[in-house]
Amino acid sequence: MTGAERREQITAEISERTGITEAMIERVVRTFYDRVREDAVLAPIFEARIHDWEPHLRQMCAFWSSVALMSGRYQGTPMVKHMKLPVDAEHFDRWLALFEATARDLCPPEAEAHFVERARRIAVSLELGIASGAGVLLGRGERFRRQQAGGQQ
Repeated sequence: MTGAERREQITAEISERTGITEAMIERVVRTFYDRVREDAVLAPIFEARIHDWEPHLRQMCAFWSSVALMSGRYQGTPMVKHMKLPVDAEHFDRWLALFEATARDLCPPEAEAHFVERARRIAVSLELGIASGAGVLLGRGERFRRQQAGGQQ
């Protein structure tokens, strides 16, 4: 079995187990970012950097396809893209709350659990990476606050 065939098999198994499809991913991504764009905490971060939303949404659909279905559609470097953002624990908490609510509203329980588990891992990873990039080494259970690095929100 080739690598591509194995990837297709894994994607099919995940889709069968969770009910996640590319169409569901697109609904989740688009609904989530609609909510982000209306959110008082997150909207300013995104609006300052994204001027043409359609390419970003397509990229996020590819990202979540890779994350949720192991499709391999996304080839970017998320950590690099997030390192310079003026975000901290507050932003990650809000991002997770909106994402979890979106998954809950749009997905059956198996799909919701699959999305949320991955979103939580992503948030932890990005927060740790951003903290490290700001010169802050977080201990177990610690959260990154911009004040720790002497920065401002």
